[in-house]
Amino acid sequence: MAATDHITVDLGQRSYDILVGRNLINTAAEHIGPLLGKRHVVIVTDAHVARLHLEPLEQALKAGGIAVDSIILPAGEATKSFAELERLCGLLLELKVERSSTLVALGGGVIGDLTGFAAAIVLRGINFIQMPTTLLAQVDSSVGGKTGINMPHGKNLVGAFYQPRLVLADTGTLDTLGRRELLAGYAEIVKYGLIDEPDFFTWLETNGLDVIEGDETARRHAISVSCRAKARIVGTDERESGARALLNLGHTFGHALEAECGFSDELLHGEGVAIGMVMAFDLSASLGLCPLEDSARVQRHLASVGLPTSPLALQGRVWTAERLIEHMGRDKKVKDGRIGFVLARGIGRCFHPAQVDIGALTASLNAAIAA
Repeated sequence: MAATDHITVDLGQRSYDILVGRNLINTAAEHIGPLLGKRHVVIVTDAHVARLHLEPLEQALKAGGIAVDSIILPAGEATKSFAELERLCGLLLELKVERSSTLVALGGGVIGDLTGFAAAIVLRGINFIQMPTTLLAQVDSSVGGKTGINMPHGKNLVGAFYQPRLVLADTGTLDTLGRRELLAGYAEIVKYGLIDEPDFFTWLETNGLDVIEGDETARRHAISVSCRAKARIVGTDERESGARALLNLGHTFGHALEAECGFSDELLHGEGVAIGMVMAFDLSASLGLCPLEDSARVQRHLASVGLPTSPLALQGRVWTAERLIEHMGRDKKVKDGRIGFVLARGIGRCFHPAQVDIGALTASLNAAIAA
């Protein structure tokens, strides 16, 4: 039997487990069954994931005596919208879900965020389970209970903190991903090393390509370390009033870049985070907070695996500091009208909140976007 790692998110009565291993779809019934009030689940997925993984999951659950209904939504970031949320809630009510029913989010971050938000509001709250099928979702969005949808004003601006009952991260689903998607997820893995685990970042400098290229032991280790790191932070700060904000390293910059690209496939979320982390370390270095060598080391590693490290990687797009700052001002992490940053005193030594003078921020952005 393939090895499976077991991590617990400690939130008292709302604690739940994360399982990381291969073939968890095939054994889903044994993990999900004990959590069910009613032996019925509704799987929510998208058209792309459904072609790859829906039938095996349906068969595994039915073989375990669990009744299944499935809802297939369009693939893509545009699905995280009020229109699709309303449609999903309507379909769930047509299926006559009860408070004892359970939703299963089978897919990447879009499906996990949307399904979790629907679970939070339908019948004022029903259970849901995360079954993330992308590397990014397995190490980040499926853990911690952030759910929501996008608005024209910005990313994830409407939602709820609502924890799943279980996370099943089947590493076998990653075999179907293209390299670009894997790299986007890998950026979030690097983030955990940069925040407060410098030894993990050093390990990634040696083993990162193995994680991306599919070495099972390396991949499971990287996912599990990432999930443990996030579980530890979420366990101390569930609703992002303090330490959890560290998980936004690179995101203030990255979300601004994504917004300028219209939250399209021109720039994937993880690619924006990769560029954003380099910009955060460069800003830290320019302010005298962080050694220049640490900033260079971050850029060097991300570039070595094939991730973009500069806005200039998006050829043909013209950036302005003013537009990026405007997007940052709409971010949900703004407090009292001030933009909050996660900055660094070195690799593994990030801190928050960091208030940055607008002149210093503008200068740093201009340096990053200078052709």
